[in-house]
Amino acid sequence: MQKLTRAALATLLAMGVSGFAMAATPSSTGLGQAWPNATDVSASPNWHVYVFVLNGVKYVQVNDLNGNVLGAIGAVGGQFITLPIGRFSQYVSTPQLAATAHSNGHPVAATTTIYKDNSILITATPQSDGTTTFSAINSQETCDDPTECDHVANTP
Repeated sequence: MQKLTRAALATLLAMGVSGFAMAATPSSTGLGQAWPNATDVSASPNWHVYVFVLNGVKYVQVNDLNGNVLGAIGAVGGQFITLPIGRFSQYVSTPQLAATAHSNGHPVAATTTIYKDNSILITATPQSDGTTTFSAINSQETCDDPTECDHVANTP
């Protein structure tokens, strides 16, 4: 009986550890979905942000609180690309390419960091016309003194 108990405990422990390892690994599927089977890693309670990794490329998707996909970027090696998904994809700027459209509104709230890891920083700025502009940069290029480094976003 004691061997059976140890075997059952070992099996449960192995299942628990593997579940934790899977939860820590970004998903490789679900990009573009309203409620993907991925962890919400948003730095702000006003957004849902999901990270996906496939073939070494990191994809970051931004949803609103209702699950509407607003935009997404792909990043690898300091290079960024705006993905053509989401209601506001035309309002996403990266270091390589400015947004393809400009909002007719003006900012109605402060720019907010909605995602940051060791390589990507994404900010959101709600506009008076109901749109939101997004900016993605290399998080290692952020700085604290805007007078010396106005070409990058400031750290929160």
